[in-house]
Amino acid sequence: MADLQLGLFEKQFAEFIWEREPVSSTELARIALEKFNWKKSTTYTVLRRLCDKGLFQNENGVVTSLISKDAFSSIRSEQFVNDDFEGSLPAFLTAFTRRKKLSKEEIEELEELIEKMKEL
Repeated sequence: MADLQLGLFEKQFAEFIWEREPVSSTELARIALEKFNWKKSTTYTVLRRLCDKGLFQNENGVVTSLISKDAFSSIRSEQFVNDDFEGSLPAFLTAFTRRKKLSKEEIEELEELIEKMKEL
């Protein structure tokens, strides 16, 4: 799968599409002018980049997602752990909890998740 690293404006635009899909590319250009002050060409360039990354498709002027927002978040999280922690979830959690202590509720939620994963 392609690297799903997104710049700030790409991420904002992707969020914008996910909230409104299916949406016409013409409507996206109109709203992007209002929201981001983008010219039509800028909107279509950013949309093309997002389509090239495999997030969205623009068929007959209608933009829909190929990857849901939740799936995108999961893929990016996995890429982050792989890239920055050599794929080690325990190394990530260790780094994360050095500066932020987990609440009792977070610990219980993680324990439940671990138990569910043991059953698989």
